[in-house]
Amino acid sequence: MSYVKGLRCRECGKDYPEQPVHVCEFCFGPLEVTYDYEAIRRDISREKIAQGPPTMWRYRDLLPVSSEKVVDLGTGFTPLVRADNLARILGLEELYLKNDCVNPSYSFKDRVVSVAATKALEFGFETLACASTGNLACAVAAHAAKAGMEAYVFVPSDLEQGKIVGAAIYQPTLVAVDGTYDEVNRLCSELADRSGWAFVNINVRPYYAEGSKTLGYEVVEQLGWRTPDQAVVPIASGSLFTKIWKGYNELVKVGLLDKVTTRMFGAQAEGSSPVATAYAAGTFTLRPVKAKTIAKSLAIGNPADGYYALKVMEASNGGATAVTDEEVVEGIILLARSEGIFAETAGGVTVAALKKLVASGALRREGTTVAYITGNGLKTQEAVIDHIAQPLHIKPTLRSFEEELARRPELAGVAI
Repeated sequence: MSYVKGLRCRECGKDYPEQPVHVCEFCFGPLEVTYDYEAIRRDISREKIAQGPPTMWRYRDLLPVSSEKVVDLGTGFTPLVRADNLARILGLEELYLKNDCVNPSYSFKDRVVSVAATKALEFGFETLACASTGNLACAVAAHAAKAGMEAYVFVPSDLEQGKIVGAAIYQPTLVAVDGTYDEVNRLCSELADRSGWAFVNINVRPYYAEGSKTLGYEVVEQLGWRTPDQAVVPIASGSLFTKIWKGYNELVKVGLLDKVTTRMFGAQAEGSSPVATAYAAGTFTLRPVKAKTIAKSLAIGNPADGYYALKVMEASNGGATAVTDEEVVEGIILLARSEGIFAETAGGVTVAALKKLVASGALRREGTTVAYITGNGLKTQEAVIDHIAQPLHIKPTLRSFEEELARRPELAGVAI
C-alpha cells in the first residue's frame, strides 16, 4: 500500500492529487510528495525494516509507490565505511564514508531512478527519459532496460567517455547536446510538455527526488539508529542535500528516532558554486552561473533546490564551501590512497571540501562525521590520468627490475 496523500507546493502550500506534475500552476513553485505520517507510524518499526530486503526498498513504507512490483536492480544499503586512515590525516575523531560508488550503475542516481521508473509505470508511461550530467543517464538507461521501457537520455556533448559508454551499453537513444546542462534541461522541459514521456527529473521529479531520502535512512540505521553529528554532501541541484535532511527528520516523525542532531554541510566545485557563494555572502538569493569545472556531475549553474539547500544549512547550523579543480583531483587521490575507494570527481569535491571545512574550523573535529561519496571513479578517469604514476616498464628479468628501481628516485632504497 501507499501512504502518499498527494503533492504540495513548497512555496504557496497548494495541494494537488498524485499525478505526474512538478510545478505549481498558481505560483510556479516546486511540488513535493506529502505522506500520512500517522499511518506510517502505526505500521513501521525498526524490526520491520530489518526484515526487509538488503536494498533501499527496505524503506518502502516511506517511499511514494503503491505497486507490488518495483523496478529494482538491487540498489542501496551500500557500505558505511569507517574511515580511520582519512580521519587521522584530517584530524577527525570519527569519520564514515557512505560509499554509493557500488550501486548497480555506479552512482547514487540508481536510488532516485528506481523510484521514478516504478512511478512512471504506475502512471502508464512507456518511455523513460532525462536530462543528465552523466550519472543519471546511466541509471535511467539501466532501469528502462530492466522495466522493458524505451529510454531517451539527453546529455551535454562534452561528457566524460566513461559516462557515455556507461549509458550507451543499455542501448537507449542517447542524445548529445551542444550546450550546458542547464540548456539541456530547458530543452527537455519543452519536450516533457509535448512528448508523453516520463522525464524522471522533470514531470516525475517530485517522486524521483524522494529516492535520495534512502541515503539518510541507511546512514541512521547503519549507525545504530542515530544521526551523525555532521554530514558533508555534494551539491548539484541541491535535491540530494535537502532530501537526506528530509530523510533524517522523517524518521523522527514516524517514531524511529528521538531527534536529529546533524549539521549539514554542502560541497561544490568553484566553477559551479552558486549555493556555496550565496552561503558565503549570507544571502538566500542565488545568482546562476555558467558552470565550468571538471566535476561535471555537479555542473549545474542554476540549481533548482539551491534555495532550499541554504534553508537546510540555516536550520541545521551547517554551511557550505567550494573547492578548486586542483583540490578536486587531490581529493580523489587522497580518498583512494587512504581508504581504497576510487570516487568520481563529485567524490573528490566532497573529500576536498571535508578537508577544507576541518582546516577552517567550520567542521568540528569531535563527534561522528559522515561524508557522502556518490559515484565511481571509473566514470571520470580523465580527471586523474595526468596525475598518477606511470607503470614501471621492464623486461622479464630481475636485473631489468632492479635497474628500473634505481632509475626512479622516489623508489631509491626499496628493499627486495
